[in-house]
Amino acid sequence: MIEVEDLAKRFGKVEALRGVSFEAADGRITGLLGPNGAGKSTTLRILCTILKADAGKARVGGVDVAEDALAVRNRIGVLPHNSNLYANLTARENIAYYAALQGMSRDAIGSAVERVIDLLGIKDFADRRAKGFSQGQRIRTALARAMVHDPDTLILDEPTNGLDVMATRALREVIRERRDAGCCVLFSSHVMQEVAALCDRIVIIAAGTVAVAGTTEQIRTDTGCDDLEDAFVEAVARVDAHV
Repeated sequence: MIEVEDLAKRFGKVEALRGVSFEAADGRITGLLGPNGAGKSTTLRILCTILKADAGKARVGGVDVAEDALAVRNRIGVLPHNSNLYANLTARENIAYYAALQGMSRDAIGSAVERVIDLLGIKDFADRRAKGFSQGQRIRTALARAMVHDPDTLILDEPTNGLDVMATRALREVIRERRDAGCCVLFSSHVMQEVAALCDRIVIIAAGTVAVAGTTEQIRTDTGCDDLEDAFVEAVARVDAHV
């Protein structure tokens, strides 16, 4: 479970987060939405222990991200917006390297790598160097890398960005499988169709604060809009009007 309480973060004169609070439950897919500059990436980076908040608290699986960053890193699998694969390593080697960084034993690494290669359909290019991979191949390899240690929390930053229709459908199935296995899945996206298709709960951030949160139906009711995209625009406009 992810718990976020009154997170605040400032970069010079820019107030990126202004008291962001929400929860993402185990066995649920939570979507984090917002316009560019709303604070989504800053929130995710704090949860991944890359940034430290100026105020507020965040916990992953009950562990405070500021007080025990290493324990949090062991619990999470992260797919960043830029997959940052090692170009001269094969897909298999990229995945195995991250398994080793997570402290997995040599005996456990082999079977874990094979598991995620099969799960994500990587076998055809598993032993090719990452240099020259298509966007879909890069995303699948990066997701396998994030899942190799079987984390109980997945944090995905725009996971389907640049993927074709078939790759997007396959990735959605993997995300649903992790949800059904009890994993806490938090992902950011700009694609309303994707959010409506995947998310059990949605958190919309605007101007560094939570504009509205709930199920798709709850958000439609709260904003008075039948369409999710219209509800998003209305929620963001309400915040902007008070900034």
